[in-house]
Amino acid sequence: MRPIWTGAIGFGLVNIPVKLFSATQGSELDLDMLDKKDLSNIRFMRVNEKTGKEVAWANIVKGYMLNNKYVVLDDKDFASANAVKTKVIEISDFVKEAEINSIYYETPYYLVPEKSGVRAYALLKEALLKTGKVGVSTFVMRNKEHLAIVRATENIMVLNQLRFSEEIRDTKDLELPTAAVKPGELKMAISLINQLSGNFNIASYKDNYTQQLLKLIKAKAKGNKPAATHLKVVHSKAKDLMEQLKASLSVKTKKAS
Repeated sequence: MRPIWTGAIGFGLVNIPVKLFSATQGSELDLDMLDKKDLSNIRFMRVNEKTGKEVAWANIVKGYMLNNKYVVLDDKDFASANAVKTKVIEISDFVKEAEINSIYYETPYYLVPEKSGVRAYALLKEALLKTGKVGVSTFVMRNKEHLAIVRATENIMVLNQLRFSEEIRDTKDLELPTAAVKPGELKMAISLINQLSGNFNIASYKDNYTQQLLKLIKAKAKGNKPAATHLKVVHSKAKDLMEQLKASLSVKTKKAS
């Protein structure tokens, strides 16, 4: 596995050299885009809008339009904007993880120490575990500043990239209908929640759709035509809500384990 970023964790006056690795991988099928006529692969090209000719990666630069004129930037310019943040995950605060709304979570990464930072890494990891806190930090990766938390697990520290508050849309822009909650229905809903409650085990949840899609693909490859399925979403009337809750409670379901 190749690191996607190298630098250090800034913890007070302590610097911990680390490498950042992606902690996730896609579970979806790798589908290609094809021309319907002859099933040829669709290829995307980087084209000069004036000449219509393809441009090689080596000849592509980044620029910002200022006063109707482009200012071209190179890698040194991006680093010079804030040299510290391009190389240091600076922890500024420590908070309880439960205080962070899940809507802010974005992408997880593994933090692996360099040999020279093993002792300091182990110290910070143990201190986070003992206190139950996470470190709030900022750093620059791929020419963009990111907000993140550094949290500890038993064997590794994880950096979870967060969204900034301005990246979350305000709910005031939504038209949210309201309705009164009846005590009897609320009691029944709580009973249903309790009936379906159990310990969370992520391994018990699988990407079943991908497996079913692959099964369909293999069937089509053999010349079998999959049967058409029809699903109709029924919007029940409010007066049926109590009956639906009662019926749900009567169905025996297996609790998560």
